[in-house]
Amino acid sequence: MKINATQFFERMKNLTEVPLDVMKQAHPFLRNKTPIASGNARNKTKRQQLKIKSNYAYAGRLDEGWSKQAPNGFTDPTIDELDKFVKNKIKRI
Repeated sequence: MKINATQFFERMKNLTEVPLDVMKQAHPFLRNKTPIASGNARNKTKRQQLKIKSNYAYAGRLDEGWSKQAPNGFTDPTIDELDKFVKNKIKRI
């Protein structure tokens, strides 16, 4: 068995980029799943590197399905979508 070191290290580099790529995909998806009434919730949902912060007092209630616009919340649908994204990304690496 022979390993191509250049190809191996290129793939490892690509893997290290996956977390940031995932968060870049997650942020707009989560914002779009966030219910909108006044726009406050969407406007206060920000990505900071590898974190997405919903910086408003009623984020928990909205995520628990309090709004008819998002009866399943927004976190679980985002996680489901990201699972698909990660699987596809890793397949390509």
